[in-house]
Amino acid sequence: MNWIFLKDLLSGVNNYSTAFGRVWLSIVFLFRVLVYVVAAEKVWGDEQKDFECNTDQPGCHNVCFDHYFPVSHIRLWALQLIFVTCPSFLVVLHVAYRDERERKHHLKYGEGCQQLYANTGKKRGGLWWTYVLSLVFKVGVDVTFVYLLYHIYEGYDFPTLVKCSESPCPNVVDCFISRPTEKRIFTIFMVVTSLVCILLSLCEILYLVGKRCSECIHRMQGSQQINKARSIANMNSNAHLDSNSKKLKENIFHVHHNETNSVDGC
Repeated sequence: MNWIFLKDLLSGVNNYSTAFGRVWLSIVFLFRVLVYVVAAEKVWGDEQKDFECNTDQPGCHNVCFDHYFPVSHIRLWALQLIFVTCPSFLVVLHVAYRDERERKHHLKYGEGCQQLYANTGKKRGGLWWTYVLSLVFKVGVDVTFVYLLYHIYEGYDFPTLVKCSESPCPNVVDCFISRPTEKRIFTIFMVVTSLVCILLSLCEILYLVGKRCSECIHRMQGSQQINKARSIANMNSNAHLDSNSKKLKENIFHVHHNETNSVDGC
């Protein structure tokens, strides 16, 4: 695995993530990917070769192994890690798309033109939806795979001994799983880290939605205050106009009254 390439991808995603997202990425790449690559693959190894049954009946060994292990844990976790990390890179691609649009806009209208985005990496508009939907997708992937692991293997435990009566086994045979305790520990570890990632993603969704709602409320309050100030200003202006009109009428009345008195005096 190219660790430099993985580090660059992690750094790129971190630039546009919240605090919850940075913790999520750290857990995924340090406690899930590294544990998977360094330790888990070696613990499982060749599962079918290490799965032993106390019978020499041809085909019984393969049938029993397929019954108890229809899908390898390693392959299931590999799919989970692939599906759960892809949405984070979509955010990076969306930012790159914005940067490219900004570059073409400047090439077309010149460097002094108005920018399309105040900050291409700021989660506004379509990027906000891309980020939130990526979180929803990651939660769905982790929940699905945790459930699949529980449903396929009927729990997260590894018994030392399993009994198999599948055809073509002649009778109920005993089959033994290699290193069941070690596999149980790694399985529980991977499930717990998946649950922690689910919790972090849910917290990040609530944080983003709550922040957006708070901004909308403040914007509405600000617009209401502006409208209120405008209405007060209009009322004051109308009152001032009414006062001036009243004064003007009084002045006209006084002038007319004075003229009338002057004519009477003559």
